[in-house]
Amino acid sequence: MEALKAALYEACLRFIEARIDTAETALAQAQEASNDDTKSSAGDKFETTREMMQQDIFRNKKLLADAQQNLALLKSLAEVPVSEVVKNGSLVETNQGLFYLSISAGQVNVPGTTAFAISAASPVGQLMLGKRVGEVFTFNQKAYTVLRVL
Repeated sequence: MEALKAALYEACLRFIEARIDTAETALAQAQEASNDDTKSSAGDKFETTREMMQQDIFRNKKLLADAQQNLALLKSLAEVPVSEVVKNGSLVETNQGLFYLSISAGQVNVPGTTAFAISAASPVGQLMLGKRVGEVFTFNQKAYTVLRVL
């Protein structure tokens, strides 16, 4: 199971690094487009286009900052020791599937296994935090029993 947890960590790391690359590329393209845009005689059209480019740059900067924050969080979970209690960085086996409390990356496939990478701040993550083996929590009218915590 420790190998599975390490594989999930690596899959989440690749996921977030790809998001950072995408955000950096989009930001560079938006800034380049903004720099290439020259004032025309259309005045209002130019100002509207410029404002849209600024909004695009702002959105991409926010996406990049969020991705970098997720990367920092994920790196802080690299060496989380096994605990009896579910906490951020835990791999939790329930009767409804495997959950890796780390970043919100959705369904993560590693050889032979599928798990859900979820944030501890997500609704199901919050319900899971602090639970021990054998404890039950309910989410969307489904009962989840904690079978193992790694």
